[in-house]
Amino acid sequence: MVELEDMQLFVCAVASGSLSAAGRELGFSPAVASKRMTRLETALGVRLLQRSSRRLTLTSEGATYHERCAAILADVSEAELAVAAGQAEARGLLHVSAPVDLGRQWVGPAAADFAAAHPQLRVRVSLSDRVVDLFEAGVDVAVRIGALSDSRLVSRRLARSRRVVCGAPAYLARRGWPRALADLDAHACIVLQRPGMRPLAWTFRTEQGLHTVRPSGQLMADSGDLVRDWAVAGHGLAFKSIWDVAADIDAGRLVPLLTDLPTPSSAVHVIYPSRRFLPARARLFVDFLQQRFAAREPAVLAAATPRAGPPSPPHRKRRG
Repeated sequence: MVELEDMQLFVCAVASGSLSAAGRELGFSPAVASKRMTRLETALGVRLLQRSSRRLTLTSEGATYHERCAAILADVSEAELAVAAGQAEARGLLHVSAPVDLGRQWVGPAAADFAAAHPQLRVRVSLSDRVVDLFEAGVDVAVRIGALSDSRLVSRRLARSRRVVCGAPAYLARRGWPRALADLDAHACIVLQRPGMRPLAWTFRTEQGLHTVRPSGQLMADSGDLVRDWAVAGHGLAFKSIWDVAADIDAGRLVPLLTDLPTPSSAVHVIYPSRRFLPARARLFVDFLQQRFAAREPAVLAAATPRAGPPSPPHRKRRG
């Protein structure tokens, strides 16, 4: 196999007209340069240069080989420049993964804005509530809620999060407001159960410590956005990340419930395979996401603050 340095030596010798000068330019002694040129010609089985004390002359085979070598070295140089530029500029294909609700409301819009700012970039967003293997799926960056379990990955926290029980005003008007955890037994609770996993438990912080409720409702789904849609439609109560339902709460489509019983704190994380040799498209997008989520965090968390319950019925005076 011909070495790239031997090609470089050959092309440089033709350009300078001297094998010794070409060797010095590439850091070789005249003796090493001569040995390398002989090795190249031996490997190819042809003479490339006619050498004399005054000048070098290309043979016909050498002229053909020189043309191809020059093109190959130009391609290599262009590839190196492209990689170097890619460390400073987002270009190529960026593959992003996120849960459906979080992806539709937050990651997708952020990816579109990021792509608009980087014309050399193409962005592919894959939404799934299943845990995607970044290596198998060829994902550059994934956004997830909760702790990181894969030690092969690097994680960076984007924002704080928590879950909240919520229901639609129409449902609450029909079934009443839950005032305590025991009241959930009398309510239609929408259950999230991902494939191969137990139904998602509803965990709260109480004065006695953590208390876990395992609701068994009529409606079950493996998709977080369907759970949200059912809750907005008035089919029952949902236990959702505040990042998924903050917009619905602010718009009055959902009401946060049991807010005096906070849920364990969590976080939104962005994860990626490695810090080493991280392409600019991934590195810059991670920074962009961190700024975007940090800017939205106060307003989102505020949506989970305690709200007033339904008004008390009016007091009626007794007739005398």
